Amino acid sequence: MRHAVHAEWTKLCTLPGTGWLLLGCIAVTLALSITAAAAVTCQSAVCGLDPARISLTGIYLGQAIVVVLAVPVLGGEYSSGMIRTTLAAVPRRITVLSAKAAVLCVLVLAAGTIAVLVSLLAGSLILPGQGLTPAHGYAPLSLVDGPMLRAAVGSVLYLTLIAMLSLGVAAVVRDPAVAIGIVLALLYVFPILAFVVTDAEWQKRLQQVGPMTAGLAIQATTRLDRLPISPWAGLGVTAAWALSAMVAGGVLLHLRDA
Repeated sequence: MRHAVHAEWTKLCTLPGTGWLLLGCIAVTLALSITAAAAVTCQSAVCGLDPARISLTGIYLGQAIVVVLAVPVLGGEYSSGMIRTTLAAVPRRITVLSAKAAVLCVLVLAAGTIAVLVSLLAGSLILPGQGLTPAHGYAPLSLVDGPMLRAAVGSVLYLTLIAMLSLGVAAVVRDPAVAIGIVLALLYVFPILAFVVTDAEWQKRLQQVGPMTAGLAIQATTRLDRLPISPWAGLGVTAAWALSAMVAGGVLLHLRDA
C-alpha cells in the first residue's frame, strides 16, 4: 500500500494541472465568499443572517473545481490508457483505488483548509462593516466558538467527501466528461428542484437527500431549528453518497477489465 500511495502521489503532484486546480479552488472559494460578504447589509437586530454561511458561500462554487480535480485522478487514466500500466504495477485494484483516494484526500484537505480559513478571515474583516456587529446581536467570527468551528471543520470535510464522491463516480463510468457531468448534476440539480417544487414537504425531502443541500447544513450556526436536516446528519448524507459511489466504483473496478 505504501508504494502504491507513493506512486499515486508522484503521478498526481507532477501533473501541471493539479497545482492550478488546487489554487483555483482556493481562489474561487475566497472570491465568491468575499463577494457574498460585501453584498449583505444588516441595519437591525432582526436581519436573520448567518455570518458563517455568508463567509463560506464560496464553497458552493469551489466544490466544482474539486470535482474537476478528482474525476481525472482515475477517469483520466481510463481515457489515456494509463490504467493498464497502473494495474500492471499494482495488480490489486482496491489498493489502487485506496491509494488514489488517500492522496486525493490529503490534497483536498489541505486546499480546503486554506480556503475555509481565509474565507472566514475575510468574513471577519468585512461583515462588521456591513452591520453584522455585536450591537445587532452578532459576535465576532471566531473558531473558539463551537458552532463556528463546526462550520469550518465541516466545510473542509464536505469538500473531501465531494472529492471521494467524484472519484467513485469516475470509477463507475470511466469517462471523465460524463463523470464530471454526473457529479455536478447530483450537486446542483437537487437545490434547483427544491426551488421549483411548490410542495413544502417535497422541498424539504429534496433538501434532505441532496448531497449539497444536506451536506452544507454543516455550515449553519443560527436558526438550526429551521434547517431541513441537522448539521451533522446532513454531512452524514453527503458521506453516504460518497461511500456508495466508492463502494460501487471499487466493486466495478474489481470485476471489469481495464
